[in-house]
Parts: sequence; C-alpha cells; structure tokens
Amino acid sequence: MAEKESLNSPEDWRRLPIFAFFKDAGLVFKLDSLGREILTIALPAAMALTADPIASLVDTAFIGQIGPVELAAVGVSIALFNQVSRIAIFPLVSVTTSFVAEEDSLDRASPQVDENVCLEEGLTKDAETKEFLPHEGGNVKISDSIDESFNIVTEERTRRQIPSASSAIFLGGILGIIQAILLISAANPLLSFMGVTSESPMLYSAQRYLKLRSLGAPAVLLSLAMQGVFRGFKDTKTPLYATVAGDATNIALDPIFIFVFRLGVSGAAIAHVISQYLISVILLWRLMQLVDLIPPSIKHLQFERFLKNGFLLLMRVIAVTFCVTLSASLAARLGPTSMAAFQVCLQIWLAVSLLADGLAVAGQAILAGAFANKDYDKATATATRVLQMGLVLGLALAFILGTGLHFGARLFTKDVHVLQLIAIGVPFVALTQPLNTLAFVFDGINFGASDFAYSAFSMVLVAFVSIICLLILSYTGGFIGIWVALSIYMGLRAFAGFLRIGTRSGPWEFLRLQ
Repeated sequence: MAEKESLNSPEDWRRLPIFAFFKDAGLVFKLDSLGREILTIALPAAMALTADPIASLVDTAFIGQIGPVELAAVGVSIALFNQVSRIAIFPLVSVTTSFVAEEDSLDRASPQVDENVCLEEGLTKDAETKEFLPHEGGNVKISDSIDESFNIVTEERTRRQIPSASSAIFLGGILGIIQAILLISAANPLLSFMGVTSESPMLYSAQRYLKLRSLGAPAVLLSLAMQGVFRGFKDTKTPLYATVAGDATNIALDPIFIFVFRLGVSGAAIAHVISQYLISVILLWRLMQLVDLIPPSIKHLQFERFLKNGFLLLMRVIAVTFCVTLSASLAARLGPTSMAAFQVCLQIWLAVSLLADGLAVAGQAILAGAFANKDYDKATATATRVLQMGLVLGLALAFILGTGLHFGARLFTKDVHVLQLIAIGVPFVALTQPLNTLAFVFDGINFGASDFAYSAFSMVLVAFVSIICLLILSYTGGFIGIWVALSIYMGLRAFAGFLRIGTRSGPWEFLRLQ
C-alpha cells in the first residue's frame, strides 16, 4: 500500500525508470562542456563509420551499371564478408575502446606518476631543474634550457605504454590473416549457405568478388583494431582522415578498374583492397607516434582480459551476424531481383543507422572513463544525453529517408522490377531509424559500463526470437516479411538496452540512490 500511495506524488512518479531518459531533456541541443565533448567524438566517428558503407554504396552503384545479376552477386559477397569481419573484429574493437579509455583516463588522473619515475631514478624535481640551468659564465639562456627540457619531457610522454593497444594490434593482425584464409578456401560452401548455389547465375561473379576482396581482410581487421585504440583516446578525427583517404582512393579507382580495364566485379574488389591497405598504413604510422606498440615483455599484454570479455561479445556478434546474414540469405533465395533490391535497401539501412554509432562511440569512451574514476554523475548525464541525441537523430533520418529514398533509388539501378521492390522496402528502411539509433546508442552505453555479459546474453535471446520471426515471415510474406522481421529485431534490441538502465540493475544500481 505504501508503494501505491507514494506514486500519487508527482516527484515519485518521476522516479519511474522511463522518466530517467527524459532527465534534462531541454539540454539535448545545448553546447555545454558535455555536449561539446560528445559531439567532438561523435561527429568524426559517425563520418568515419559511414564512409565505408558509402564506399560500398558507390561500389554498388558502379556494379549496378553492369547488370542486376552482378549487383545481386556482389550484394551477397559484401554481406558475407562484412558479417564474417564483424564476428572477427567487433568484440576486439569494443573491448579495446573501453580498456584504452580506462587506462588513458586513470593515467591522466594520476599526475604523480612522473614524479615517482624521477624518484626511482634518484632525481628530484629540483635536481632535474638545476641540470638544465646555465652555469656561471655559460652562454645558454634560461629560456632556451627550459624550452629544451619541456621538449624532452614532451617527446618522452608522447610515446606511452598502453598494454590494451599493443594487445589489440597483435590480435587484429592474427584475426585478419585467419579470416582471409577462411574466406578464400571456403568461398563456395559459404556462398552456398547464402543461397548462391552451383546452379545460380550469381555464383561466378560472387566467387570472384569474395576471393579478391578477402585479400584485404588483414588490412581491414588491423585498421579496425587501431580505430578502437584511437576511440579509447577519444580521438576520432585520425580514423576519419585515414578512412576518407582510403575510400576516396576506392571511389577513384572503381571506374578505372571496372570500365577502363574491363575487370568488372573483380576491378571493384581490387580497388577496395587497395583502399583498405592505405587506411591501415596511415593509422599505423600515426599510432606509432603516440604509443610504443612493442611491449617490454609478453606479460604486459592483456590477452586473458581480452579473451574473457571478447568471448562474451563474440557470442553477441554471432547472434547479430546470424540475423543479418540469414535475412540476406532468405532474400537471395527469392531470386536475383529480390536480392538486388534487398542489397540496396540493406546498405542504405546500415549506412545511415551507423550515424548513431558515432554517438555510441562517444558514449562508450566517455562512460568508460567516468566509471573508471567512479564519476557517476557524469556517467548518468552522458548516458541520458546520448540517448536523447540518438532519438532526435533517428527521427530526422526517418524523415529524410522517407522523403528522399524514392528518388535516390535510380542511382543504384535502372531495372524496373528492382526499383519496384526498393519502393516497397523504403517505408521499413525509414520508419525503423528511431529504433536503430536507440539500439546502437544503448550498445555503446552498455559497453562503456563494461556490461559485456548482459550485452551478450540479452542479444542471444533477441536473436533467437528474431530468427524465428525471419523464418516464418519470409515464408509467408516474402520480401515484405523479411523487412517486418528485421523491424521486430531492431525493436527488441532497443528494448533490451532500455531494460538494463530502466531497471537500474548491474552497473547502473547507483541510480537507485539518486
């Protein structure tokens, strides 16, 4: 009875879980210190995340000029390559961002480290200062000596030992080599699983594209691992510059290899591989200026910590991957026309939804540092702000896609039948954007709180329900049924994210005291 009476008070009603997401809603557009920090991380991250899908869309547009069969074949190969890459690298990138952000935040919050190093070396600050001061009769100016000392300190501090960064680079390179070997050697059975059988007209083009693009897998996984390191440093501009440089190269080489050299789908794959190695080289060059990637010994690497949390996220990403891959496989079984339309809709669906991943990256990086320093006020404010920004972004994307995609579809194909099916998929692509953005932002929040176990097990449950929906609805509703099932899937993902914070459980128990 006491609980029922307490809910009669407006103040107590505001303590219900749902109201936590509307806290300080008027600040969603305010450029205060938190708003600027989020946008500084989120905007470059979102641009970098969408750059690769946009490059894939450009590939799709060029290949669509060859014919609908080639377009469908490349669609299957891209879906397969991307999903295998997600299985290999997503857990690594996610834990890397959190671990590096924690190490970086604790390092910045502990200025006494430098002083301790000096004491260990038998030097005091005064002794160190005197060493740089001029002796009597000397010609060295005090300002010059101080500048020189600061330069030495700066040079020493720019290259730090970050165990998580070294571990991520090593694991990313190994996983990339394994992925390349797997995709090249098992191309036929994997494509058969995707619905491209030996009798399919898509097989030859799909096989050529997949094997050639797989040669770039080591570069793809290595560059993504390094992006996780930079995100942990809250530096999303460097990955953006590298990605834009690589994707611009890809776009420039596409028409040359496809049409001038008449390599067709093989030319598109070669252009993509070149661009990925360029991105990887740029990121590695920059990271080597900031971090000493060679650890003092193997003991400094954090393989056990990576493997423990990475395994949890591996469960999660397999569940996610299976849902998206199954939907592409079911579309391929409907024929080249349905698969071509599904490929265009799916690439647009994923590309624009990844804009929300920029907010997720910002939320994860800031929250990881806040939890490491036990700054729960900042954790609460950050989680609330990025969720509100995500909802606004989702509504804006829904409006833009709902009004513009009908006209933009002709950029990808001129086939009348494919265009008709794309028109059917447009409402689903547009109306699911608010769900997509919230789902992605919730993921970033949970990762920032290092809530990897909940993220894994809740996603497995969501995937189980979604797979059943996909199988039933694709059989009864065909192309429309697949998109209805994908809409259910994203809705369940968003609800699972809400449930954790809304019930104030796990790492969010501190909300009960606020």
